[in-house]
Amino acid sequence: MSEEEAKPPEKPPEPAGTRGFRFFIGTVAFGLLTGLASELLNQSLDSGGLVQWIGLGITALLGVVTLIEYGPTLWRSRQQGGDSAPELRATAEEAEQWMIALGSHAGGMAAAEWYALNEEWLRERLMTEKPHVDTIDDFARICDSLEAWYVRRANPDALLQLSDLLSAAAEVCGRRDLAELAAARAATAYRMLGDLDTASTRLGISDNIATHSRTASAMTMRRQVERALLHLARAERAPAGNDRDEAVLNARDRLDDARLKRPGPDLAAEIAISINLAVVHLYQLDAEAALDQLRPAVARAASAGDLSGQAHALELMGMAAWMQRNPHEATSRWEQAAHLYAEIDEREGHGRCLQHLGSAAVNEGRLDSALELLEQSALLRTSESEILTKYLEAARQTTDPPIVADDPPRRTAAHWLKRLFRR
Repeated sequence: MSEEEAKPPEKPPEPAGTRGFRFFIGTVAFGLLTGLASELLNQSLDSGGLVQWIGLGITALLGVVTLIEYGPTLWRSRQQGGDSAPELRATAEEAEQWMIALGSHAGGMAAAEWYALNEEWLRERLMTEKPHVDTIDDFARICDSLEAWYVRRANPDALLQLSDLLSAAAEVCGRRDLAELAAARAATAYRMLGDLDTASTRLGISDNIATHSRTASAMTMRRQVERALLHLARAERAPAGNDRDEAVLNARDRLDDARLKRPGPDLAAEIAISINLAVVHLYQLDAEAALDQLRPAVARAASAGDLSGQAHALELMGMAAWMQRNPHEATSRWEQAAHLYAEIDEREGHGRCLQHLGSAAVNEGRLDSALELLEQSALLRTSESEILTKYLEAARQTTDPPIVADDPPRRTAAHWLKRLFRR
């Protein structure tokens, strides 16, 4: 007999309708058994002697039959419902711990590797999890963790999907505070996508559903920082003149408001606000004022073990040094920043610093070195950069170098600031 003939035929899958019908019959049977047992028990208790014992025996037998038939199903159902919350909480706690490590001196590289391996699993977990009031906070914690990763990886599409998931869960569970957060998160995603009008609209929605919860001050601060970044994005698009100046001033006002709205001491928020104020000063061609913000930001980030914040501040210090016609100081800062970005596997920041260094090498005539740096930058960068392309062409000697360092100051800032990455 052949191996195929020896195998028993597979049982065809049971149609969904049949399973439903069996469930219905089982429910009715369970009810009938319960009723019969109750009736026999009453009759047996009213009788005496042997009849009473026979009635009790039949009742017990019916109970055993019921337990054998439906006990496993009831147990599995209870186990599934009971296990969901602890499992989701364990996932949320693990994700939260890695979020804290992300960009830090203690475990930044390990955190980046963990996210690279588990991001898809976390996202699928959120998509399959049914929102429930008992688990919504853990659901939101996983969303927070993924947001940190998507912002760091400049992935606005994934961030927008994350916002939609949180918004839907918040609506099911009646959590206005999480709906407020989801709208603000969508604003960040739309800004990263370049849709500034929709981003502004989403911030308005977040404002309209704002609550007076314990996170109200933090959410107000977040919206003010996000509005500042929107103004800076508009400044980047605007030609030199009144429109750009007005956008930069508006950004500074929003950042000042954000600093006032901080919910108590918040080192991470202070670092982020200082860095963005430095960007404002660079737009205003005030390199010294920018350095006044960046020096304490570097110190605070170093004391907190925040390598990402430290690298970003050093990168901008290089910008300020370049504006002050100090290329040696600028390249030194960019090399420091590139090293820190590489240490925590923050590829976009690392790629930007290599681009800065390659651009400086082109301006100094070191084309071989420039080409190597710029090609490495192109491999690391996830976002397109027009000026990177121009410098690559110049390094390959197919075009003249873009005029950056010798331009009038205002135009110089416009070129260089297109390469800034704002937290």
